[in-house]
Amino acid sequence: MKVVITGAAGFLGQKLAARLLTGATLMTPLGPRAVEELRLFDVVTPAVPDVSAVEGAQPVVTTQLGDITAGDDLRELLGDSVDLVIHLAAVVSSAAEADLDLGLKVNLDGTRTLLEACRNLPRPPMVIFASSVAVYGGTLPTIVSDQTALTPQSSYGAQKVIGEQLINDFSRRGVIDGRVLRLPTIAVRPGRPNAAASSFASSIIREPLQGETAYLPVPESRSLYLLSPRGVIDNMIHAVSIGGDEFGAWRSVMLPGCTVQVGEMLEALEYVGGSEARARVEPAPDPRIEAIVGSWPARFDHQKARGLGFAGDPDIHSIIKAFMEDDFLSPQ
Repeated sequence: MKVVITGAAGFLGQKLAARLLTGATLMTPLGPRAVEELRLFDVVTPAVPDVSAVEGAQPVVTTQLGDITAGDDLRELLGDSVDLVIHLAAVVSSAAEADLDLGLKVNLDGTRTLLEACRNLPRPPMVIFASSVAVYGGTLPTIVSDQTALTPQSSYGAQKVIGEQLINDFSRRGVIDGRVLRLPTIAVRPGRPNAAASSFASSIIREPLQGETAYLPVPESRSLYLLSPRGVIDNMIHAVSIGGDEFGAWRSVMLPGCTVQVGEMLEALEYVGGSEARARVEPAPDPRIEAIVGSWPARFDHQKARGLGFAGDPDIHSIIKAFMEDDFLSPQ
């Protein structure tokens, strides 16, 4: 099985690559298949995760530096065949809002260029597209479902909606076998804060536990819909096993998450790290961030996702536990 990951230098791309290298067999609708080749693509050269301690045969790994909007780069990436494309490459929410042209280029033009390259392959590949809770917005029901109209209130959300439409139309035409996973806010991310509007949701847990100050741009009363990085990867791997027809006429699904108020996150932080960790979170109101994050719904009906076998984290304590086990760096 030949697998491509775009955006492979990002934290999700790296985690996904590591998972595929340590467990190099995927369950597919046709049964288990070994991952024989893994191609990692990004605008910066992706690192190859160190899995030297893993026993047994591992996939052949290649890395490629390239532009997601450049057809020649993508044709080189896909070659004459590929079985699975996991499309993670994107400009994040705040960056897409600050620079409309950049967001359109990467999130819209890049997705279409990738799909055109897939369309020209002799055999339609499976394509998993990472969408977002940001596709929703505006006046919404108390509990949102997969059938709720998509009314994004940010350029990032609008670009993801268009990407979803393309994945679904190309799947309807039979030129790809698409799956769209709408991701909740991901926490706790490893690394450093980034340009995502939701970056604080990780920062207010990660930095205090690692002995650093974090800044909170939204009120403690703000509710968020969260999923751990571990949960995201588990669900992406699971998506490969689901037959396209099982999704029904629409290939998009909102992944299960848990609804948590920011104040509850801070209480959980104090439970794990003590009052010293809690004191490292400083209020820093940012109306721009609040406007973006405040447009995202926080409560969902998981019926479709649960029926397809997707799963979420039960609570914020489980999310912090996953971070401590997978990504925690002890203060120096």
